[in-house]
Amino acid sequence: MQYGHFDDSNKEYVIDRPDTPKSWSNYLGSTEYGAIITNNAGGYSFFLSAAQGRFMRLRFNAIPMDQPGRYFYLHDRDSRDYWSASWQPVGKPLDEYKTICRHGTAYTIIESEYNGIKTETTYFVPLDRYFECWLLKVTNQDKVRRRLRVFTFVEYANNWHYWQDSVNLQYTQHILGMSVVDNIIDHGINVLLPDGPEDSKNHDGNRHTFLALVGADITGFDTDRDIFLGNYHTYGNPEVVEKGRCTNSLALGDNGCGVLQVDIDLDPGESKELTAIMGIGRAAVQGRKVVEEFASPAAVHQEFSRLKDYWHSRLRGMSVKTPDAEFNSMTNMWSPFNSLMTYAWSRAASLVYSGERDGLGYRDTVQDLLGVFHTIPEDARQRLELMITGQVSTGGAMPVVKPFDHHPGKEALPKEEDYRSDDCLWLFNSIPAYVKETGDIAFYDKVLPYADKGEASVLGHMRRAMEFNLERSGAHGLPCGLYADWNDCLELGLKGETVFVAMQLRYALKTYIEICNLLKKPKEKDWAQSQLKTLDKNLQEHTWDGEWFIRAYRYDGMKFGSKENEEGSLWLNPQSWAILSGHATPEQARSVSKAVRERLATDYGVVVVDPPYEKTDVSIVKAPLFNKGMKENGSIFNHTQGWAIIAETLLGNGDQAYKYYRACMPAAYNTRAEIRQIEPYVNCQFTHSKYSPRYGASRLPWLSGAATWSYYAATQYILGVRPDYDGLRIDPCIPSNWQEFSVRRRFRNKMFDIKVINDKGVQKGVTRIMVNGSEIEGNFIPLESIKDENEVVVYMG
Repeated sequence: MQYGHFDDSNKEYVIDRPDTPKSWSNYLGSTEYGAIITNNAGGYSFFLSAAQGRFMRLRFNAIPMDQPGRYFYLHDRDSRDYWSASWQPVGKPLDEYKTICRHGTAYTIIESEYNGIKTETTYFVPLDRYFECWLLKVTNQDKVRRRLRVFTFVEYANNWHYWQDSVNLQYTQHILGMSVVDNIIDHGINVLLPDGPEDSKNHDGNRHTFLALVGADITGFDTDRDIFLGNYHTYGNPEVVEKGRCTNSLALGDNGCGVLQVDIDLDPGESKELTAIMGIGRAAVQGRKVVEEFASPAAVHQEFSRLKDYWHSRLRGMSVKTPDAEFNSMTNMWSPFNSLMTYAWSRAASLVYSGERDGLGYRDTVQDLLGVFHTIPEDARQRLELMITGQVSTGGAMPVVKPFDHHPGKEALPKEEDYRSDDCLWLFNSIPAYVKETGDIAFYDKVLPYADKGEASVLGHMRRAMEFNLERSGAHGLPCGLYADWNDCLELGLKGETVFVAMQLRYALKTYIEICNLLKKPKEKDWAQSQLKTLDKNLQEHTWDGEWFIRAYRYDGMKFGSKENEEGSLWLNPQSWAILSGHATPEQARSVSKAVRERLATDYGVVVVDPPYEKTDVSIVKAPLFNKGMKENGSIFNHTQGWAIIAETLLGNGDQAYKYYRACMPAAYNTRAEIRQIEPYVNCQFTHSKYSPRYGASRLPWLSGAATWSYYAATQYILGVRPDYDGLRIDPCIPSNWQEFSVRRRFRNKMFDIKVINDKGVQKGVTRIMVNGSEIEGNFIPLESIKDENEVVVYMG
């Protein structure tokens, strides 16, 4: 079943049917003023923090899952009929009400037609501003004059802290103070206290937002939610909208809302534009200023054009054309945009993440950077530096870094039992990726503080990260799992050992050796080579199970991920990373690839572990907390799919790599949306596996490491266009039936138009490359060979 289509030319996903299986969402704004909006105008807005700055209310885990939201209601003053400019919340019959939604780059447009009236609402947050615009265009398509009344609606939070607003009602029901100043609604909380909108740590503070409506004279208002909705009414039939007139209510305590009423009369064919503006600050100050600035629709249109140009320019760093149109839609727009949103909000703000994760999870955020280095290198460098300063002097990391409340050199040292063993090893993926993308080799020498005390060069931080794991090794000479080792359901503690992190450490040592060669640091190189030799010996002696690598050792020597285990006998991550790290011998690599293909691969992706857990000790493996086939208990965990794909490309298996990619690619389910259910244009955390009755259904869209790793795997390993320290490597690993493809990519502020020809139908292998008419050897384009604009032809064979 299909609910929408990709509009590649406009970089939009167009939802043709509003009754999607789940609410399909988009992101607006920035890391300062952020917002989530759905195809039916649901969602919420927040300032600085989705947990501690959410000033719009949303009821999580409800049906539908996106209400309330940002609504325009329309009331016909003659017929007394009413509807909403988005299908929901009124929900007129779809044989009478026509609508489409266009989700774009940080904007959403909802167009609707009902009973001779067409509306178009454009939602966006102007660049570098602390407010959002809802630009409404109303057109009379009828043959007679229409007299309409328009109402805005937003339901306010009584406290910007999500827990206070949702749970501590005996307090927050009595701190609201609503007022109207010059026809601008002022939403205030703790209004008797001093102002404090940016003090996110203190939820007891005087904070204000404003709501204005420009383009017509205000003829009424309501700020009391209960009066606007009416007892035993819903968002679908507010009493005020039914009756057709506001009551001019002013809420003090209980619950507030933002309703402004205007009257518009339209002749046949006539249109009228209105703009609702909601933002941070007092109505009398910031509200008045914004109303003056945006009194004209032209000013709003100009800001919207600026926004589109800004975001589209960010996505110009790479574009592709392959035989797979759905791959193109993802790679040219939705994968990089998904990566940018995940970079912005980590795991803190969505229709599912409701505030329980406030800040930037260390391991997640460091990985998320891989998807944005080529689109926003300067911003990404600043974020990378922030995360490096979240490393503590022991070499471990703070589990969460809060950019709005982070103080390097003054943070508390985590308890030993609270460390995640994998946290800082992800720096070995992200730091070299940044340097290779930008050429900023001096970054390795930049001195940055630790979170708790002391400082080191970036290279010093990297060495300390490896020492952290080397100093916390167990009986088999492998890193201990500590609180978690990426998999939060595998709590191995201070003595249990993790093979997955051992493979990461192997990757880190190999990468460190490459950096030491680049920087000419022979002593550091010798140290790393000695550690690598020992680690390889331990891995071969203690982790190979005959056909695959085991997952872990418990404190008492019990194995996980072994043929000895009735449950969880095969785990994906050690197999992928044995290949990524270069530890697996060629024979072992072929063996683990076969095991993954035969045991873990499914129609919808590769499962994280097989078989799922039911009876194993939950104090060590917490997977049985979840139902079989869900989350960490044998689901298709999409974060890991990119690793499996990269591993297959390193083995030269282009057909298999692409099969894995297609299985988890969101766009592949655009015509089968009833299976995946969530948005077919963004990645998600996990998909129900064959062990679940919901096989194929996906959950937790948008904010997932799957966004970065799938994009990274597609562009740098399937298409094979990889930056290196002193040039650009082109090493595709593609389906054998792809005869050609092309990539346009920015690298070091120079453009490359790359055409890859595969007339021999191979999966991997470059025979020659032509750069600006000259042939070069191998698959590497050195910096000295490139110009500002470069024509590259790659021949596979």
